[in-house]
Amino acid sequence: MPDEEARVSFYGVKLHRSDVLQLGEHPEACTEETFLTWCEERIRAGAPLAVDLFSGAGGLSLGLENAGWTVAASVDFDQRALETHRANFPGLALKVDLGEPEQRERLITLFRQTSIDLIAGGPPCQPFSRAGRSKIRSLVEAGARDPEDLRKELWRAFLDVVVQVGPRAVLMENVPDMALGDDFRVVRTITESLENNGYFVQVRLVDAWRYGVPQHRKRLILLARRDSENFDWPEQTTPVYLNEAISDLPELPEDNPVGARELPYTPPEEPSQFVRFMRKEVTESNVVHDHMTRPVRPDDLEVFKLMTHETLYSDIPENLRRYRADSFDDKYKRLDGNSFSRAITAHIAKDGYWYIHPEQHRTLTVREAARIQTFPDHFRFAGTRSDAFRQIGNAVPPRLGEAAATVVRPSPGGKPVRNTWLELHRELVDWGLRQRNVRSWFLYPGPDVKQAVALVVSLVGPERTETHNLGWLLERLRGKVRITAEEFRILRDTVRNDRTKERLKQIEKATAEEGVWGDTDKLVGVLGLKPAEKALFRLLMGEDVMLAGQGPLRSAARVFGSMSDQINRLTDGRVEIARLIGGGEDAPVRMAALRHLSYTNCLPKKPLCSGCPLQNWCRFAERNRSPETLY
Repeated sequence: MPDEEARVSFYGVKLHRSDVLQLGEHPEACTEETFLTWCEERIRAGAPLAVDLFSGAGGLSLGLENAGWTVAASVDFDQRALETHRANFPGLALKVDLGEPEQRERLITLFRQTSIDLIAGGPPCQPFSRAGRSKIRSLVEAGARDPEDLRKELWRAFLDVVVQVGPRAVLMENVPDMALGDDFRVVRTITESLENNGYFVQVRLVDAWRYGVPQHRKRLILLARRDSENFDWPEQTTPVYLNEAISDLPELPEDNPVGARELPYTPPEEPSQFVRFMRKEVTESNVVHDHMTRPVRPDDLEVFKLMTHETLYSDIPENLRRYRADSFDDKYKRLDGNSFSRAITAHIAKDGYWYIHPEQHRTLTVREAARIQTFPDHFRFAGTRSDAFRQIGNAVPPRLGEAAATVVRPSPGGKPVRNTWLELHRELVDWGLRQRNVRSWFLYPGPDVKQAVALVVSLVGPERTETHNLGWLLERLRGKVRITAEEFRILRDTVRNDRTKERLKQIEKATAEEGVWGDTDKLVGVLGLKPAEKALFRLLMGEDVMLAGQGPLRSAARVFGSMSDQINRLTDGRVEIARLIGGGEDAPVRMAALRHLSYTNCLPKKPLCSGCPLQNWCRFAERNRSPETLY
């Protein structure tokens, strides 16, 4: 090792820079000039073509190929990831910034000249920023922000390519936080656009371990297809635990704790099905590649020797800690060989201490991380060791990609029926608008509901407004922005419940501040509303907000025939609500209608299914058609 690499780094270990792995191009690669001819040859051979946008190293591409597609083109902006993809797959690998409309249009023109059956990808999905929307609007109006900026958001770019190219099927993958963080607004917007363009859509949260991936990893999968309304997932496979995934790989000795690009490999006498699959296409059966990791600080090595998979950072002797135990309780994590690994993410490129080997006193190697992501051993990653870790952590596990792609294989024969989701959304909107036009007008966003009414309903609770006899007062506030001191006094005297009176006190301090009533954001800040109150207030003001309270969760679970209102409320339950309310300008009305239904019709014990606009789509109502079960 050169002297400059032998220096002790800032982290207290000798610098150990890996070499840069240069990979050659796949022998069946093509160029933009030969792309159309290349595609024609594959189509004549009967191969359905796929495009992988934001492809990275190719985890999803590998899943698509294993499910029967030929990946004609991959697109990314990461040079190392493109080198990896170009080496491991045939076809065209392009470095394109899909956020730039001109570059995107060039791609769309190219893809429309051939027959692309499926477009897949994992676009980085920047959530809608509720707090910043009014600011963005004002900047656009003032000429300080380009209205085209929205078109540069990468999920919009993905959707733009799909809509203009018009493949038979679509597969989008992302982390659940993308959806959960903004009330599924991005996902609902994508879904609505695809449905309006003739696609049937399914949105699902999937645990990767259910399909042979040896790690805890939940992903958001959006599938769309034109040829069928069916989305039949393959049966769950036998779980693969960590030891089964990596224990056949050679132990790294103390005199070489960081491994190497190439090490001797001794195949086990009875390899598991997983190991056989990982080694299936390896040309040299007695060699393993990229079984290399980083060196460990001497003091951390002492810590590793004390750890089991149950050890918390706070369990480590205080004299060996380098971080505060209360802030970094999981700073170090030894993995459990008899269970699933924690999710392999791009963080592993910076810090491997979340991924300590189950038995050896070191962090995972590149090959072990690749195995846990289900990349087979013949798959190589261009660049340095850190480049490889980053590409692996950013990838879709190929086995998960294969399972998802299997769901949208071409459907032979038959024609899809009408899209019942569009009908459900229309029915829910129509029902909500009918309620808004009569006595329940104050429960829905609309021209008569401004800050004054929205605030009272949010603090009192829509289901309690009638019990407090507030109808006459709300009529007095109809269309008003501000509540005066006199109106607040009447409101306070009308309400009999002490707890409600206490909640309403928040209004009193705002009655004297004229400047806040016309600005929803300022008013919310002054009043200090609780999260549920704030969400309802914004919904009544016409914002696209998803209310995942007990009532809407119950109603959604009954429609889907699930138990999501009792288990997985924050994940599957919210997916189901999102599917019911959809996207677009009518989403707030549908959300208000779903909430309204939850305490007028879809009651906890005695639901009134006969009057519910969702009864024709509801699994619960379908199972309870006999009259005696409806009351």
